[in-house]
Amino acid sequence: MVHGDDDEVRDESGHLLRELHGVTLLQIVQYLVLRLGFAGLAARVPINCFAVNPSIQSTVKFLRRTPWARSQIEALYVELRTNELRT
Repeated sequence: MVHGDDDEVRDESGHLLRELHGVTLLQIVQYLVLRLGFAGLAARVPINCFAVNPSIQSTVKFLRRTPWARSQIEALYVELRTNELRT
């Protein structure tokens, strides 16, 4: 379900995608790893947890403690999900 500009894109439940309603950090990381892999994530967001011995659990732990990295990952998730819902 897509409405208007990027700020108005809604998920399958009708929630605004940019608000991340009901989406956990673990779900975001799992989605991104599935779509891009750790190498693709490292290319887009250059942080060690994607490049050196990557794992979903270590990434989630790092992102919980690092607000600037978490905001970049959440923005990447919203961007990819927006593109996915527009197609």
